[in-house]
Amino acid sequence: MKVEIDDKSGFCFGVVRAIGLAEEALRQGTVYSLGDIVHNKVEVQRLGGLGLATVGHDRLGRLGAGSTVLVRAHGEPPEVFHRARAEGYRVVDATCPVVAKLQGIVRSAYRDMREAGGQVVILGKKGHAEVVGLAGQAGGDVIVVEGPDDLGAIDFERPVYLLSQTTQSLTLFEQISREIKRRAADPGTVTVHDTICRQVANREPHLGQFARQFDVVLFVSGRKSSNGKVLYGVCLGANPRTYLVEDCGDLRAEWFAGAGSVGICGATSTPRWLMEQVAREVESLAARTGADETRKPENR
Repeated sequence: MKVEIDDKSGFCFGVVRAIGLAEEALRQGTVYSLGDIVHNKVEVQRLGGLGLATVGHDRLGRLGAGSTVLVRAHGEPPEVFHRARAEGYRVVDATCPVVAKLQGIVRSAYRDMREAGGQVVILGKKGHAEVVGLAGQAGGDVIVVEGPDDLGAIDFERPVYLLSQTTQSLTLFEQISREIKRRAADPGTVTVHDTICRQVANREPHLGQFARQFDVVLFVSGRKSSNGKVLYGVCLGANPRTYLVEDCGDLRAEWFAGAGSVGICGATSTPRWLMEQVAREVESLAARTGADETRKPENR
């Protein structure tokens, strides 16, 4: 069986940077990450073995002065930084530079919309860490939409400034943009700022092409990954024999029945070493299955 790993899949720059900063800080001792550093449980477990402890925001006041707190690549609202420093913690800011730039755009857009009597609208997953951090730049005074069904929350008589979570689908963003302009009382008062990260967006057409080349596709991703859900959907649309796996334990022998080739790819939060581990397990599974078939007695 041919097994191939997509060379463009795996950690994006922001995740690589965040993990590097965490590993550097861990040389000094325990580090507390505010939420999972990456939406991949296997990588979180690996870093946990090095001393990275994942904690909720409710622990901020109970870590002890001098503790090291990591702000992950998704970023945080300003008040989280203020509170952590007020508690005497050392803060390691691993906010992705692309997200940090977007946070600045949100602050600027909010000032503009306050002066114009308008609204800031963010296309994103409600409650997602990045979206919470973005909304926090405007004190929470934003409208978050996940799709067309949420557009009823917008006052189309007032100006609108549309932005997006960095890992959203370009196709969805363009759809939402068109619909807001169509409904607006004055389309000239609608500002559309495409803030989708191209390291993520550019993977969509590539993964569609990649998935069509194989009999079976394994998309390796944490199930909590927003980016993973989008890219998995791209692969599934291109190849109906696409399966989402978090680790080798999810693999099922029946998926590969009659398959001569398997493509392995993943989200921006998926480590390369995990895709390689899955590839080795698929090869081992194929070898074992082949051996079992060889040993089967002939039908008489």
